[in-house]
Amino acid sequence: MEVVGVARAVGEDARRLPVASWIELDLRDALTPGAWLPHLQNVDAVVNAAGVLQDSARDSTGAVHRDAPAALWKACEQAGVRRAIHFSAMGVDRGGLSDFSRSKREGDEALKARELDWVILRPSVVVGRPAYGGSALFRGLAALPVLPRTPDAGPLDIVQLDDVVETVARLLRPGAPAKVELELAGPERLRFDQVVASYRSWLGWKPARVIAAPGFLMEAGYRLGDLVGWLGWRPPVRSTARREIVRGATGDPSQWKRLTGIEPRSLSAALAAEPASVQERWFAGLYLLKPVAIGTFALFWLLTGIVSLGPGFHVATWLMEAAGAGPLSVPSVIAGGVADILVGIGILVRRTSRLALIAALGLSIFYIVAGTLLHPELWRDPLGPMMKIWPILALNLICFPLLRER
Repeated sequence: MEVVGVARAVGEDARRLPVASWIELDLRDALTPGAWLPHLQNVDAVVNAAGVLQDSARDSTGAVHRDAPAALWKACEQAGVRRAIHFSAMGVDRGGLSDFSRSKREGDEALKARELDWVILRPSVVVGRPAYGGSALFRGLAALPVLPRTPDAGPLDIVQLDDVVETVARLLRPGAPAKVELELAGPERLRFDQVVASYRSWLGWKPARVIAAPGFLMEAGYRLGDLVGWLGWRPPVRSTARREIVRGATGDPSQWKRLTGIEPRSLSAALAAEPASVQERWFAGLYLLKPVAIGTFALFWLLTGIVSLGPGFHVATWLMEAAGAGPLSVPSVIAGGVADILVGIGILVRRTSRLALIAALGLSIFYIVAGTLLHPELWRDPLGPMMKIWPILALNLICFPLLRER
């Protein structure tokens, strides 16, 4: 079997997952059958696992869950591709839907309207060794010594990624069932805090203290996640996550087990089968520190620039004049302040964050050299203005690997 992968940006994916070939395609633009037809030659089956949590600067639930798949199904008909396996979401047929689950349901309806041998899979929360999505969030929350409880969280039938992958493999075999909708639900029904506690135990840490966080703080966290989403980031804690957590994810796996012969593993069994490594503990500890590190670093550059152009302007120009900069003192201070502000804004915006971190690294080195040449006595200052650049450089370097999302 040869696999053709589709991704918005191939890059590292092609090196990490050396499948037969890769297609670089943004589903927000693949809204007509013509966008898909060139890629369906000699294809026997299509598996659609695309999904986004919430509308943002980078994502559109309507395009990714409904419009692009609808165009793909129509193109499959035209190209003679019969087999289509489509990932939906648990409970999209039960009401109380967010834009995420509503658009998933509309994507289901678009597939069922086509003359294809379709299968719709509706998994509960999927977890596995790869730390992404729910798996990453549970690990990150498990690292907290104090866990805020979500009192109205719905129950979860956690399902293992390995079981989901095996399901797809079996449904691609000749003679596999068609025109069926399967709920992929694990054998254990757990509360949200029980899932987190299972991961915390797996990571080898003592049970966390569970507290009832004030509602306004929880709401502020979700709203902040929404704002960060519009800057191009994909935080797991957003308004849609809140609604989906409350709705829960439970289902009936009986038809899934009967048609595929798969006996899903429980979360406890899956965790026990693979003890946590030091890499897992590192990831869990760093996961929720990522926004803290990047946000703090961006705020540092923003405030540095604002202070330079505001209350610290006269001090900065005096230092430049004392160093002999003369008429260049004021333009130099203004240029430095503007550069710092632009770097801070650039770090906050996901699309420019890497470039801004490179600029921050360059500016820090420049400030070390310039400060040494113009005011070498700053190295002897008891407040350590030059010495403090080194931890800034260290945080700068730490932020680079934290940018990776998968």
